[in-house]
Amino acid sequence: MASKLYLIKEGEISLKGGNRALFEKRLRHNIKDKLGKDANIEKQKGRLYLRISEEVSDERVSKALSTTFGITGFARSYQAGKSVEEILEKARQVLKEHSFGSTGTFKIDARREDKSFELSSYELSIKLAEVVHELFPSLSVDLKDPDYTLHIEVRKDVYIYLDSEKGPGGLPVQSAGRGMLLLSGGIDSPVAAIRAAKRGMKLDCIYFHAYPYTSDEALEKVKSLASIIAPYLGGTRLYVVPFTDGQLRIKKLAYQDETTLMFRASMVKTAERIAREKRASAIVTGEALSQVASQTLEAMSFTDSMTDLLVLRPLVGMDKEEIIKTAKEIGTYETSILPYEDCCVIFSPKHPVTHPDKQESRKHYMALEMDEEIDKAIRNMEVFYFNPMGEEERL
Repeated sequence: MASKLYLIKEGEISLKGGNRALFEKRLRHNIKDKLGKDANIEKQKGRLYLRISEEVSDERVSKALSTTFGITGFARSYQAGKSVEEILEKARQVLKEHSFGSTGTFKIDARREDKSFELSSYELSIKLAEVVHELFPSLSVDLKDPDYTLHIEVRKDVYIYLDSEKGPGGLPVQSAGRGMLLLSGGIDSPVAAIRAAKRGMKLDCIYFHAYPYTSDEALEKVKSLASIIAPYLGGTRLYVVPFTDGQLRIKKLAYQDETTLMFRASMVKTAERIAREKRASAIVTGEALSQVASQTLEAMSFTDSMTDLLVLRPLVGMDKEEIIKTAKEIGTYETSILPYEDCCVIFSPKHPVTHPDKQESRKHYMALEMDEEIDKAIRNMEVFYFNPMGEEERL
């Protein structure tokens, strides 16, 4: 079966010293999870080379690689024989199939890892530049900021490729433990997921649904967000926790200005239960310091006191503009701003407490006796699975 070749550039993995092989093994596994076991991946110094059937579309490969942490860049690549004549002929073929354009500037990026090759990098660049001028005589050379670049790498084999696509960088998912993300329908939590996953954490998601106060459209919105971020997470499970009765109990019994605080405490308690069952060791939230009333230092300290698990807040030092910029880059923003509110918004008090006393608030939470409501919610939760390409599958 005919196959095509992609060159994959590693980033931070290359700095991992003695543990590098473990990170590379995880990265290869994550790529295969997206593209199937028939994807063949070969390792060379600082590079991975992916061979995959011609039947797999370039768009699918691009989506898979551009959302896989551990990759800094990738490009459709073409192999050439290891002689000057064969290299120049393959370069002509590639350039004819993927035209630079009739106007603009170009450069040749030649790298000679194999020092036994007969030409130096500079000499090879000169010969390839002559090929470009032969095919596109109106193009001029610009070594600093060219419109087009032709890359060639002389290694064990010879690889030719044009401008590479950008990868997300970071470390491969599942190389740094497991966590549970508190996923709302807002802008922040999907961005928090991406930032945590970029450091190698494997994440599943928990959403608290308070039907009929939150609509079925709100649930579908959250499922859409889970689908969008799933490729970055290497696939994810979405645990939908029905918490209407718990919300109403808090609304009825808690001090009015503490309702949001008490609900956050219940969310953490519930997430802790699910996390321990699923062998996750951290809870990840979309909180940013001082963004809203429940995100002051005092409020966060109280929330953290509800669990022995590590609570991570990847957005803690970001402002809203930075968060929105990232949301747009990963494709969640337009979904997040759909007008279907989550239960946090609907049950929020007009004047929430901003600087709670931790010990007093803990006493108030214990007085609510939420364990039975949490037990019931976990028993009745639904689970949805989104595979590493973001497609929903039945469990």
